[in-house]
Amino acid sequence: MPRLHLPSPPLGDGEILLRAWTISDIPALTAACQDPEIPRWTIVPSPYEEHHARDFIAGSVEDRETGRELALAIVDQADTLLGAIGVGRFDWVDRKAEIGYWIARDARRRAVGARATRLLARWALTELGLERLELLANPENEASQRLAERAGFTREGVLRRYRRRQAHREDLVMFSLLPEDLR
Repeated sequence: MPRLHLPSPPLGDGEILLRAWTISDIPALTAACQDPEIPRWTIVPSPYEEHHARDFIAGSVEDRETGRELALAIVDQADTLLGAIGVGRFDWVDRKAEIGYWIARDARRRAVGARATRLLARWALTELGLERLELLANPENEASQRLAERAGFTREGVLRRYRRRQAHREDLVMFSLLPEDLR
């Protein structure tokens, strides 16, 4: 796996910025992950404690350096944590990867997630040379499905019992974004 590099300059749109996680994010990350909606739809542990945040941030550096995943914090211009986003599950032979995210409770319904997803997707397709990005959402997570569509992803269908999460297999809706979709 090739080593992943941080986007330079950092990805932003004048209101939000995608940047590397830092140790100073631990309190805000721990607080945001107390929201039960985040572990409901993701692999974020519940209850979420400070050691989880510390391990995640340390692991994000290793994951980036080994090419497994690029995990970024979504922040506003005041550096307030708005959410998390990442690209991972790389298949370099087929030139594809998966985008995942969560948005903090106070940042929802402000298009933060769609904007962050568009920024990271464009970068991944152009700078990493990927030919396909995938985004998966639980069929009951209507907000995530709307976010995927607002970010320009195309709904492809439901993958039955596609992946294990929280000790059971779950159906997931597959969305994709191709380089030609950026035009």
